[in-house]
Amino acid sequence: MKILIVDNEPALRAGLKEMILQCGLSFLEIEEAAGVATGVEKINSFKPEIVFLDIEMNDGNGFDLLNKISNPGFQLVFTTAHNQYAIRAFKFSAIDYLLKPVDKEELNACLQKAISNINKTDLSSKLGIMMQQYFPKREDEKRIVLNDKQSTYFVKLSDILFCEAEGPYTKFHIAGKSSILISKNLKEYEELLVPDGFVRTHHSYIVNPAKIKLYDKTDGGALILEGGQSVPLSQRRKDAVMQALTK
Repeated sequence: MKILIVDNEPALRAGLKEMILQCGLSFLEIEEAAGVATGVEKINSFKPEIVFLDIEMNDGNGFDLLNKISNPGFQLVFTTAHNQYAIRAFKFSAIDYLLKPVDKEELNACLQKAISNINKTDLSSKLGIMMQQYFPKREDEKRIVLNDKQSTYFVKLSDILFCEAEGPYTKFHIAGKSSILISKNLKEYEELLVPDGFVRTHHSYIVNPAKIKLYDKTDGGALILEGGQSVPLSQRRKDAVMQALTK
């Protein structure tokens, strides 16, 4: 297993390397790089299977490095301090990240996930969605990456009808397509989607307002969506939802 650590702080590189060695992986090779230029050189020569990449470095940032790599064939894990804009972009694109200071248990879980995904080649698509989220352009149509046990889906936000809580899971209802069940709770997706205009209409539902056709006031109130599907509108959330819909 070849692992590359790219970080401009030697002490952090050394600390992360030691933590990785303590995870008990066999046949392990670990190389280090201090910035964008040396990181690109190491990726091209060492050909790592997993890259731990810092965001802010002396000669640029992690995004600059990725822009210099064509067809990345490694599993990527960003390491960052509390950069909320970056973290939101990582979550949208389903790219793994670790917060500094790195927690040993989180590192181990991250490594196991990266190893299990070592042969997957969807990083380029995920990076495109991450960049779109981090550096938004008006003409871009935003997407979100959704992973279930069988597949990875790249879904346009404009195609989402609503999200529905199913215990600790979230079911995405997509216009004209089958629903997708994801093993993350609705609260996590509320934090991602509400800043992009989605509204929480009920404790179990988040709705794309562009898909709402009418408000049915009978039987306690419900929202009727394109395709005829109905989602409840709780009295507690009614005023906030109506205000959002009029904007």
